[in-house]
Amino acid sequence: MALYKTLTVSPTTKVLIWKIEESIEELKNGISLTEKNTARLDGMKSDIHQKGFLSIRHLLKEVGLTDADLDYDAYGKPHLDAGRYISISHSFTFTAIIFSDNLPVGIDVEKQREKILKIAHKFTPFEEYKTIANVDALISKLTIVWGAKESLYKIYGKKKLLFLHHIFVDDFKFEDKKTKGEIRFNGEEASYKIEFLEFEGFTCVFAY
Repeated sequence: MALYKTLTVSPTTKVLIWKIEESIEELKNGISLTEKNTARLDGMKSDIHQKGFLSIRHLLKEVGLTDADLDYDAYGKPHLDAGRYISISHSFTFTAIIFSDNLPVGIDVEKQREKILKIAHKFTPFEEYKTIANVDALISKLTIVWGAKESLYKIYGKKKLLFLHHIFVDDFKFEDKKTKGEIRFNGEEASYKIEFLEFEGFTCVFAY
């Protein structure tokens, strides 16, 4: 089984990343699903979605959780009991979770793709990044910004939050591997720490 990376953010918060290399049958081994989630799995049309769904259950197992521990609210946000927090992400051949005993958390994993250049103006003031001459570096930076905003959006967990107008990410250097972000909405502000890493053409960003 392919646990790809484990990051200890703090004594109470961990990030785990899975690289999907197994068949669906292999991924079904060693985990149990609720009746509801068995039906959900069976209803998935593509193999990659089924594999992502199952590999996340293996990541849950790594932090001592089961499929039955997850509860989803009306907005599709996953919840745990006892003041614990979790966030989940899946992109192609990688899945990731961030789990915390005491902090609201969000995570996003993304494949680095050129199409982000076309949608950048929808989620960030693009002018800020036009000084980056290298296209690969620009794709990399924008993917981190998108992942950071997606992670903060997941922490907030409700609709109506707009990436461009309500979620803000401080500028950063690649080598720092961290930055800060803010949600400003309905007259309230909340600040979060953001960390990121890149691997095999993918970007993982998490906020807490």
